[in-house]
Amino acid sequence: MSLITKDLLSRVTNYRKVNFSKELDTPEILNESFSINKKYDIFLSHSYLDKDEIASLKIYLEDFGFSVYIDWIEDYQLNRNSVTKETAKIIKYRMQNCKSLVYAFSRNSSLSKWMPWELGYFDGYKGLVAVLPISDYESDNFSGSEYLGIYPYITQNKIEGTDNYKLWIRENLNKYVMMDYWLTGTDPILRI
Repeated sequence: MSLITKDLLSRVTNYRKVNFSKELDTPEILNESFSINKKYDIFLSHSYLDKDEIASLKIYLEDFGFSVYIDWIEDYQLNRNSVTKETAKIIKYRMQNCKSLVYAFSRNSSLSKWMPWELGYFDGYKGLVAVLPISDYESDNFSGSEYLGIYPYITQNKIEGTDNYKLWIRENLNKYVMMDYWLTGTDPILRI
């Protein structure tokens, strides 16, 4: 099992630029099917300072078949510099239309004022929360910091006997659940 790295996300960005010749940071391009009432698998909580990695992470997660909501992509009309009750109302509504919240943890996460609010709201509302560490280097372990250590975290690994990768939720030291099953509440488990 290994964490998602900045290097991996950089390769996703380069692939998109070479094969689709579109800039990855253009919200209109990444937002090809937004609808006000669309349901999503994942609300991706993140620091806007990581927007390049986050745009790549959206594509990476979608390659696994998950639908991903990112505020500045789906609701790019929102003014990030002017937070209002209306902005919070829209974000709450979007979270209510998501099955889970994935907290994209990076060095910039502690600078975000929204991430702890989103995590607290979603955890209280639905409870299906996981941390996705964006690592600077190859690693297979994440210890979390402060309150993040109480949540499971996401890793990637090949399916045994194949070259196919899957995302896994590490719930504890010896228990991994495929993310597909975690989202639906079914429980095929890999115990190590």
